[in-house]
Amino acid sequence: MALRNGPDEFGLVTRLLHWTMMLLIFGQLALGLRLERMEPGLANLWLYGLHKTVGFTLLALILIRITWHLASPPPAPLGPHNALFWAARAAHWTIYALLVGIPFTGWAGSSATGIDVMIADRWTVPPLVEASEAGEAFWFGLHGILTKLLMALLALHILGALKRQVEGDGTLTRMLKGRV
Repeated sequence: MALRNGPDEFGLVTRLLHWTMMLLIFGQLALGLRLERMEPGLANLWLYGLHKTVGFTLLALILIRITWHLASPPPAPLGPHNALFWAARAAHWTIYALLVGIPFTGWAGSSATGIDVMIADRWTVPPLVEASEAGEAFWFGLHGILTKLLMALLALHILGALKRQVEGDGTLTRMLKGRV
């Protein structure tokens, strides 16, 4: 089992990054949706801290993943280069951009509250913006919009992977096992 990507297979590092991020993203989305309906208080403050910590973890992982793909390019996508192919490529790169942008908008929104932004209740990160109610509303509003866009694109990504698996092209198998 190769660590690096090959011309026809995803390596172990890519597959571990993909599936680890998938689990963290779905957990983060569930937690974020729950937090959206909560009134912040002392009893649930730790959940907000957890959400920020997982967000910073995902930001680090997507930057590692992008760097890894530059060092070990993934195999070429299977199938014809038709309109669906290009739509899938655009959606895929938009997902990457959102996985970078969403943590930054959350960080900016948290910074705008004027409360220290912390990772794992241990490390304080510098604020991205000045504290202000208008900034808080703007950045958290943008955070929510981008997150909903991510959820829609992830649903399309999953449906596309399942469609291709049913059609038997081997894309999903390649991401699960490394070879078609």
